[in-house]
Amino acid sequence: MSILITDPQDPRVADYLQLTDMALRTRTEPAHGLYLAESAKVIRRALAAGHRPRSLLLAPRWLDELADLVALMAEHNVPVYVADHPVIEALTGFHLHRGAIASMHRPEPVALHDVLHPARRVVVLEDIVDHTNVGAVFRSVAGLGMDAVLVTPRCADPLYRRSVRVSMGTVFQVPWTRTGPWPAAVADLQAAGFTVAALALDQDAVTLEELAARPTERLALVLGAEGDGLARQTVAAADLVVRIPMSGGVDSLNVAAAGAVAAWALRTGR
Repeated sequence: MSILITDPQDPRVADYLQLTDMALRTRTEPAHGLYLAESAKVIRRALAAGHRPRSLLLAPRWLDELADLVALMAEHNVPVYVADHPVIEALTGFHLHRGAIASMHRPEPVALHDVLHPARRVVVLEDIVDHTNVGAVFRSVAGLGMDAVLVTPRCADPLYRRSVRVSMGTVFQVPWTRTGPWPAAVADLQAAGFTVAALALDQDAVTLEELAARPTERLALVLGAEGDGLARQTVAAADLVVRIPMSGGVDSLNVAAAGAVAAWALRTGR
């Protein structure tokens, strides 16, 4: 049974009330916060990964098309809220054009060791603050044969709504966690047997082709923030520096594009 919402200030849908990323992550109920999953595909991927829904919100026209998802929520006593688009837009602050959005319980953080132990190829995101780039990197990692993602303490949240949407829900299938203090955590990767490669413009850098031609057993590729790139301390702590050869007077790619190129070149089983 769906519940009609006509007032964007209705407390039953407060989870969707234009909450910032920080506000969602620090909600006291549940203790570990919430995140928003937008679109039926993304919601289904979250459920398939074992994430627990808190509620579902959709426009009336999607009730029939998403009947299976609505029924699944009902089976687990998860409220399904229905509201017209103007109400949803006033509530969330954006136009919901992908059918549905769900408030989800944020999963427990994964220990660094548990992410690294089965992995051979890891991408590290250093202080990347653009949520679109974070989501795009996760999608590349999932599709191009990398094993896991690490994000530094100041990196944008992979479970922010825009990151999740751009990743097409692959953020739920790719193992990931945050590192400890960075770049000190480079040593944690090296202690776990990873060769740490910093993707940066450096006169001593090897090319991506050279690195791919002599692959290491375990490799952690570090991608830097938009604009400034990697911190000098990170480059100094890495085992090697790698660059993507460029032409046409272009010195570098957008971080998400660079991550996709590198993931393809360094994928396991190539």
